[in-house]
Amino acid sequence: MFELIEPIATVTFSEVVNDAFLALGMRNYWDGYFAGRAAPLGLAPAEVVHAVFYNFADGEVARHIPWVWGRTTPQEAIAVRERGSAAALRQMIGELADSPGLVRAGDLATRAAVGAPTEGRVLYAGLRALDVPEEPVARLWHAATLLREHRGDGHNAALVAHGIGGTEAHVLLALSLGMRPEEFGRVHHLPKKQLAGVIDGLRDRGLVNTAGGFTDAGREIKERIESLTDELAAPAYDVLSAEELAELIAGLEPIAAAVRAAED
Repeated sequence: MFELIEPIATVTFSEVVNDAFLALGMRNYWDGYFAGRAAPLGLAPAEVVHAVFYNFADGEVARHIPWVWGRTTPQEAIAVRERGSAAALRQMIGELADSPGLVRAGDLATRAAVGAPTEGRVLYAGLRALDVPEEPVARLWHAATLLREHRGDGHNAALVAHGIGGTEAHVLLALSLGMRPEEFGRVHHLPKKQLAGVIDGLRDRGLVNTAGGFTDAGREIKERIESLTDELAAPAYDVLSAEELAELIAGLEPIAAAVRAAED
């Protein structure tokens, strides 16, 4: 489900949405990112957004929150993000946007998306408080975003349970992809001394070896975190029967494939 939901939800980080936020007066991509994704939290201070998003280095959120709220409001950011994301998704999937299969997939995904428990899932709870769009493409994107953030909140809980901080999580992800952290997009911009300190801390804990790769313990903890993340995400789909879940998967497959093809 993650592999099917993620491409659909993350059209919100595309150029179509970025351009819409730039038109509001945002200075760059990250202003729009934080305005759109944090908007369901209302006028939360940077410290709260940092805690909820979990994986940004200290000070990164504060470069955008609360500055963006001097250019737009959470309510407007929610509307701009929804319109832009629906437009981007429609553009990427072509004729599938008007298919009965998309409508059915959106209905099933929405049932799952609004049926999961909110306890301990702050960003998911914020999204749950929003109205579900009626337009089918926007409705599917909204459901995918709910399911993505529900899973993301669970992932953060798994990281906390295993003592892995946000920046450390990116280092472990880079290693799992066979990349050096210094080359990984989400942390490569950090000052070299700061990133080296994070890697040294993981090495001191026996998770990274002297060559900068995984130790057996590091690989094991990464696998445990991913497994627990999947387990915590699964209850969202309990409202669907086995037949409905299979129907949802079949409906999402061509849509997700079209998004991935468009991005390539």
